[in-house]
Amino acid sequence: MSERKVLNKYYPPDFDPSKIPKLKLPKDRQYVVRLMAPFNMRCKTCGEYIYKGKKFNARKETVQNEMYLGLPIFRFYIKCTRCLAEITFKTDPENTDYTMEHGATRNFQAEKLLEEEEKRMQKEREEEELNNPMKVLENRTKDSKLEMEVLENLQELKELNQRQANVDFESMLKQYKEYEEQQKRREKEEDEQELKAMLEEAESRRLLQDSDSDEEPAQVSPHPAAKPKPTDFLQEDTEPQSKKLRAENWEKSVGKLNSKPQLAGLVTVKKQNPGSTVANGRGKLPALPSTGAGSRSVLLPAGTQPAPAAQGSSLSLLGAYSDSEDSPSD
Repeated sequence: MSERKVLNKYYPPDFDPSKIPKLKLPKDRQYVVRLMAPFNMRCKTCGEYIYKGKKFNARKETVQNEMYLGLPIFRFYIKCTRCLAEITFKTDPENTDYTMEHGATRNFQAEKLLEEEEKRMQKEREEEELNNPMKVLENRTKDSKLEMEVLENLQELKELNQRQANVDFESMLKQYKEYEEQQKRREKEEDEQELKAMLEEAESRRLLQDSDSDEEPAQVSPHPAAKPKPTDFLQEDTEPQSKKLRAENWEKSVGKLNSKPQLAGLVTVKKQNPGSTVANGRGKLPALPSTGAGSRSVLLPAGTQPAPAAQGSSLSLLGAYSDSEDSPSD
């Protein structure tokens, strides 16, 4: 049994490699390869956009009778992803690019136009220098000045990088943190001082109020207050404060309903002589207090109580009135 991985093969002594038959293939043979779209393109048949980098299974062939400095040129065939129309492009080794051939149009690319413009300007400059030696000198001076400016800018950038390299960012962050801590500590101390001042001011104000309240009762009431008696609560007015206020407002606006306390000072009792008696023999009659401003009095028989002025009217007492002048004459 032979080995699976053979490094040396056996060649017989009569082996002749020229006798091996060669496979003859056509020169324009096509191969199937996997590739990506080299540029942005748009299909002419359906207008589908095909972007750069899209993968295709393409057919590759060698272009006949076209060479660039001995390098072959290859053609690729792909199909549109929407309408399956055939699109072809080939290599361009002269410009290290690809050229569109059939089935699509290449989209605008600013980078390629810029490169073409630079190449055109370089070609024109070389043509001018070949025919005009003074132009060569001018271009050289311009190039030297431009080179000096570039070197100066490069030196400035190097110095700036060295300056930044010497900066210790850790120490900077540490200093910034310390500054923040000091600021917070200062703010905290200021807040504490303000709070302490406010508390001292409130305490002093309270002490002043206490001292004023202590001095006022000493000046107003020099005598000690009388001790309350245990029976004082019986004489206290049990009416609520709201009823008292209501009654006071009513008395101020309308007046009191009972006029007895107001008329109490207007009643006068007439003095009786000890020897005066009624002529009809019924005995002494007590004299009623006069209810008016005159000097007339009312005498009632013994055993009868005078009716209060608030309960009876003055007309009911007219029959009992007697002339005060007739009583002594009888």
